[in-house]
Amino acid sequence: MKRALAAAKQVLFPHKIRYLDQYHRMKTGTLKYLLFWWLFMVSQKALSQITYETVWVDYDSAWQYKNLKIIPIRGKNHPGNPLLGGPGNIISLSQALNSGLATISERGTASTENVHWLRINNHSDKSILINSGEVISGGRQDRIVSRDTIMAPSPRDEYIPVMCVEEERWSDKEKKFTHSNFANSRLRKAVDISKNQVLIWREIGNQLEQGGVKSNTLAYLSRSLDKKNLPLSDDYFQYFLKKFRESDSTIVGFVCLSGNKIIGSDIYAGTNLFYPQLEPLLRGYIDDALFFGSPVTLPDKPVREYMDKILTDTRTQEEFVPRNGKIFRQFGQVIHINTF
Repeated sequence: MKRALAAAKQVLFPHKIRYLDQYHRMKTGTLKYLLFWWLFMVSQKALSQITYETVWVDYDSAWQYKNLKIIPIRGKNHPGNPLLGGPGNIISLSQALNSGLATISERGTASTENVHWLRINNHSDKSILINSGEVISGGRQDRIVSRDTIMAPSPRDEYIPVMCVEEERWSDKEKKFTHSNFANSRLRKAVDISKNQVLIWREIGNQLEQGGVKSNTLAYLSRSLDKKNLPLSDDYFQYFLKKFRESDSTIVGFVCLSGNKIIGSDIYAGTNLFYPQLEPLLRGYIDDALFFGSPVTLPDKPVREYMDKILTDTRTQEEFVPRNGKIFRQFGQVIHINTF
């Protein structure tokens, strides 16, 4: 194991060395995680990106229900394509929390010092993929994750950066934190681009007002929990979930449309990274369509042009995505592309 780690240090860029050294003192499971990523990157160097070399957009299999159209993105079915499996030994944050493999808690009791950080403890031997835009409800107030990361197994307390999505609550008593899906693309965009708490509260306030939803704590989640909207949201959810379940298992992402525009896309570096995110992602995009959408009128041509900017090659991807979303990488491997 030590020889493999030393070899990894020589192969990776120098600025990665300090990162690896920090983990050298952790338990053996973490070193195996690092070794896996190094071996995966070296063995799949030619296929370490998400472009048309590894994926294709299945326009002919698009699904539409009322105000939302979803076009699946599939991994190409050829030997050696890592996207038809993807990085192993990783679970989603929703899986980890729902199964008790991880717990999240407040870092402290003072809102001024602790609102933008949450403590997370990984009780498993697996790494956890945490996405910006995932909503965590409970604690002393609801939060939204503000940075993508993969959290390796560790016996120590770890911390994730978050923003508040419930302006008028800081409870004396801490509630149990639970995973509450992805936010809609409007709020995800505000989090990723602004990183500004005031602007995030302003976006939530505008959404509550437009949706005609009253909330004593100005909670973002009050919209999705509104009784008059729950049946409508569930109709969308059950329709699309059934379509995904009836399809083959090569899907690694999708692009979503409502009205005459693209509302967002999410693409992952493997089917085993995408499917655990499917249900939380669907809820976020359904929220978009339900509150702000209209019947889909956008033809395929502008969608193809949009996706070409993401998937043609790494050069065009690097030019387009950072202006319209983000690319999350780990050791040179693209893990997740998200655009708005």
